[in-house]
Amino acid sequence: MPARPNDAAIFAALHKDFLILPNAWDAASAAIVQRAGAKAIATSSAAVAWAHGFADGHDVPIAKLVLAVEEIARVVSVPITCDAEGGYSDDPAGAAENVSALIGAGVVGINLEDGKQPHELHLKKIEAARNAAERAGVALYINARTDVFLKRLVPPEQALEETIRRGNAAKQAGASGLFAPLVMKPEDIKAIVAGVDMPLNLMAWTGLPDAAALKALGAKRLSAATGLFHVAALAVKQSAEAFLASGDAGALVAAGGERSDYNAWFKR
Repeated sequence: MPARPNDAAIFAALHKDFLILPNAWDAASAAIVQRAGAKAIATSSAAVAWAHGFADGHDVPIAKLVLAVEEIARVVSVPITCDAEGGYSDDPAGAAENVSALIGAGVVGINLEDGKQPHELHLKKIEAARNAAERAGVALYINARTDVFLKRLVPPEQALEETIRRGNAAKQAGASGLFAPLVMKPEDIKAIVAGVDMPLNLMAWTGLPDAAALKALGAKRLSAATGLFHVAALAVKQSAEAFLASGDAGALVAAGGERSDYNAWFKR
């Protein structure tokens, strides 16, 4: 189900101020996130993989990711951006084919990462994804993720300069924004904002400044990544352990709080 005609423009415009994305992994979590007030829905590749019983990192079949996006698109009314990892292919043409399938499922944005692969390959994937989006008639928001800090791709003293270099190269290749996980220091954030003429996306992590501070530094987007999934998984684990230990039905029901009418949410 293709996205609504204005979703791409709406999603891009959200980066003019400051966009917070609590990443979802299925239709139910996406619906909950939207009802909590999110202006767009983002998926977490790791959370989607785990929810389907796969490891993070290209292990989940692309067909399952496409189906997850289709299911999310059926129940939300805000733009959707999908974490597409490295395009689920080592070949730019294959990555572009997968991006086309995600666009067909309803996304107007993707994350596309370099990881430990050569950066030139990442740039070729960005170019291929941009061309695929243009053929589909969608102004796709390509959030170019670089793992320079996250995966220590270069010595620490070179990380900031390399992140800026990769950001500018990604823009030339057709990217819309730069995602730099584990960039944490205010001075590094300011330098990247000054050095790369694209919206900067950061990843929620212990020690990162709060949203107001990030906005003041010039960042434009904050992603929860796997944060919500870990919160939900811990709640399930703790409730299951307590119920197994005591069989206390009342405590289990009380722990769930006031129940939402999920049938009403999803009835079509």
